[in-house]
Amino acid sequence: MNILLIGAGGREHALARSLSASALCDKLFIAPGNPGTAQHGTNVVIDVADHGAVIAFCRTMGVEFVVVGPEAPLVAGLVDDLTAAGIKAFGPSKAAAQLEGSKAFTKDLCAEFGIPTAAYRRFTDAEAAKTYVRSYGVPTVVKADGLAAGKGVVVATSFEEAEAAIDMMIGGGLGAAGAEVVIEAFLEGEEASFFALCDGRTAIPLGTAQDHKRVFDGDKGPNTGGMGAYSPAAVLTPELQARVMREIIEPTLAGMRARGMPYTGVLYAGLMLTDKGPQLIEYNARLGDPETQVLLPRLKSDLVTAFLAACDGVLDSISLQWSDKAALTVVMAAQGYPGAVEKGSEIRGLDRASAMDDVIVFHAGTKQSGNKILANGGRVLNVTALGSTITEASARAYEAVSRIDWPEGFCRRDIGWRAVERERKG
Repeated sequence: MNILLIGAGGREHALARSLSASALCDKLFIAPGNPGTAQHGTNVVIDVADHGAVIAFCRTMGVEFVVVGPEAPLVAGLVDDLTAAGIKAFGPSKAAAQLEGSKAFTKDLCAEFGIPTAAYRRFTDAEAAKTYVRSYGVPTVVKADGLAAGKGVVVATSFEEAEAAIDMMIGGGLGAAGAEVVIEAFLEGEEASFFALCDGRTAIPLGTAQDHKRVFDGDKGPNTGGMGAYSPAAVLTPELQARVMREIIEPTLAGMRARGMPYTGVLYAGLMLTDKGPQLIEYNARLGDPETQVLLPRLKSDLVTAFLAACDGVLDSISLQWSDKAALTVVMAAQGYPGAVEKGSEIRGLDRASAMDDVIVFHAGTKQSGNKILANGGRVLNVTALGSTITEASARAYEAVSRIDWPEGFCRRDIGWRAVERERKG
């Protein structure tokens, strides 16, 4: 079949690589894609916010299946409009995508269906929110209700920090996304990510990972969209994974069905592993970025077959096979990220890095100019390596990074440090 992939980042490069490798994929189109996705299919210029234009392209090019990568088109209802036009699409409906599109929606769902998560309150009035924080205490977590490109969460360790976050969000610093804020209790523990493939009724595990949100080594500096990740996350033992399925994923699917908005697609649970067990920090309604770049290289099963089974409601008839290898990805970002960055600097040495065994360089924020690859965003490259251990994958990834000549870029040098430390201790 002909497949259309929506998106332009590192996640989409990883998806394009796996989708194009499927025996079921005839032609792969990516809208808009990037120089990396062009290695696996045909990049096309479509305004993905214009759902009519997406549908028209599918009809013209004989596209039978659409995979939506980023969250914004899901929250905007692209899957609903494609389905209504008779085109099969992978991802949740607009209603179901509220699990990512609205923090308040998800917290209320957790409260209604007994899903373990931090205590919370919702506010649209800044003074009321600040009064609550003063009475509740710090540290606390301030979250914008809507989509904020990974920048809508502030872990406040002082009242001043919490109040500044509240004023920024409700005051319009994040646009409509911050019109309502959720104030949450701070959870102690280790963070990990759990992914499930869902067909509305059934969920099957889609792997584990740990992300590194802070921009600098030692988990210092502001939060980012993610500076690196590794998979699997050993901290999520088989017993803990079973508990996450039982206490978090399955009740969520049941709750969404009860609300008349069954969830189909990838459900990404950001977890805090506390002394009381796993608790939900937040949901994403799609594959993560950069987690996809360490999950999919480990997946041995056909991705198109798995996604179609989710769309068709027959996930209970398939199982997924995984490589025994570990994967680790290092994000190379432009200087200044997560703030303002300079675009247009040339990146050299990508061929030298990609020539290494068990190394894949995913493009995230690049553009092609003649035969040159230029930086065109904040997070620019995802240098991914496989290894028998996280330690081995880390060494290989950083060797690949050293082969890339890009003075205007930087990366963290400690991606995977928790897992490396665990492996060192045996």
